[in-house]
Parts: sequence; C-alpha cells; structure tokens
Amino acid sequence: MAAKVARSGDHAGSLGVMTRTIVLGEHEQHADFAAWLDKRHRLGQDLFDEVWEGEYHVAPAPHRRHGHIDSQVAVILESRARASQLWSSGPANIGSGPDDYRVPDRAYFRDLDPKAFEPTAAIVVEILSPGDESYAKRGFYFARKVEELLIVDPLERSVQWYARGAGLEPTERSTLLDMSGAELATAIDWPPSD
Repeated sequence: MAAKVARSGDHAGSLGVMTRTIVLGEHEQHADFAAWLDKRHRLGQDLFDEVWEGEYHVAPAPHRRHGHIDSQVAVILESRARASQLWSSGPANIGSGPDDYRVPDRAYFRDLDPKAFEPTAAIVVEILSPGDESYAKRGFYFARKVEELLIVDPLERSVQWYARGAGLEPTERSTLLDMSGAELATAIDWPPSD
C-alpha cells in the first residue's frame, strides 16, 4: 500500500529548522500547517515524527497491534541484549541533529549516555505499519553505522534481520543477540489481523 502524502510549503517547525512537511497515512488537509504541527507537538503527538534531510515527516500514531508487538520484542530481546552489554530503549532520535534524524520503535545502544540525538545504535527495531517508511530508512541507518536492523511485520507475522555488509543486507540471525529471525517469530504471540 503506498503512503498517502500531503506536502506543505516551507515553514519553520517546532524544532526551529526550515522544513518541508510530509504527512503519511490518512489525514485531513489543514489550512494552517504550522499551527497544526505546533498543536501536535503540545499534545505530544509527534513522538514518531522524523526529519529527513530537512523534510519533516509526520507519521500517524501506530495501531494497537504495533504496541503489542513492541512490548513482546522488548521482553524477548532484553536478556540477550544485556548479555551482549547492550542497553535497550524505546523510540530514540538516531541522527546528526534536528535537521536529519529517524525514530525507530526500539533501539539498543552500547552505552548508557543518553543524548537528544544519538549518532548511531547497535540495533534498531522497526515495526511495520501499513504505508510506513521503515524500509526506506535502511540506507540512512547504514550511513549512521547501525550494526543491525530488525524489521517486524505484524500483518505478515514475519521477522527479518539485516546486518552490515555492502549495505544493511538480509541475514538469517543477529550476531549481536545470537538469535535467528525464525526463533524470534516463533516467540512472538502474534495478534489477530483486522
């Protein structure tokens, strides 16, 4: 399913950076995009918003099944992450600063020194939502030196690990967590489809 995209003109967003806004998913047209974005920020609805090289990407809140999967992935991977001296986090800003960052659903770091914008992560986890941009982030994560990427698809009930090679390339298992995609997929209690 292709994302429905609305574009607005340039504006200074809540981060103070001149941006072009891209709205993903179902949405209503808003006469005053800047006021709408400020309202979203005040209400805390911008947790998963991202800036891609100056373009502000507005993502809708995830489906409840998304949270169900995220909670399970966190529990399943936690002991393996700690055994590998990795520290888990929910959504985090991965990037160089407010003009270029992505927000994975979950990340695992090699240190406990939190920053507003993390330059990289050992592992990032993306849980797919219909029409989202998770796959389009692979090149960005590779450039930021992310070691492994995990993409979980609740609708297909599938898990795919990616590891560094010429890019972030599909692999059967995480070397950092010593777990295969098949093992993780089996451990997840998948929610019913719509």
